[in-house]
Amino acid sequence: LESSLLTQPWASVRFGESTFLAKVCFRDTGYILLISDLSSVWYESADVEAVGQRSKELNKRLTVHVSSFLNHLCNLMCPLLAGQPGATTAFSCHRSASGLRLHVKSELSGLPFYWDFHCCPAPLEMVFRHLVRPLIQMNLALQCQVQELISLLLQKDAEIEDYRESGATLSRDRLRTEPFQEEAFQQNFMAK
Repeated sequence: LESSLLTQPWASVRFGESTFLAKVCFRDTGYILLISDLSSVWYESADVEAVGQRSKELNKRLTVHVSSFLNHLCNLMCPLLAGQPGATTAFSCHRSASGLRLHVKSELSGLPFYWDFHCCPAPLEMVFRHLVRPLIQMNLALQCQVQELISLLLQKDAEIEDYRESGATLSRDRLRTEPFQEEAFQQNFMAK
């Protein structure tokens, strides 16, 4: 499950006054949830047995197969992560010293459905694998992209200057641009 979670994108979610980044992966064998407020990271991994046990504790009136619970949880969480939570679903979040509890209240087959994600602090290796390493890799990729774009701008300026020296003129004066100044651009960017 955790390797499948790596391919899931982070999504911004809001519970009450708090904003979090979260990602989740559901399979027939269980689920894994990773959630962060960017100062702490919590997770829960639950297999079929744990889901079955918790579903009996929280939903005594519902007698459905564990796969139905997992499917229903997926149908509740995926729209939330896509920014479109269901109108009949309520989420609340409670932090404590031992972790974070995400409470879900909805309906399943016309009956009330309750679920609690019991998240504990994520191990450092998990935080590194899912948050730190991807951020550093994306930062490096963006730095390379910026350098390529700067190089292209400088080449275009050289090409335009060559046209000007050959006597070419613009047919529309509004298209005229100033030559790109890399140092001024970098200083202005850092100031912002």
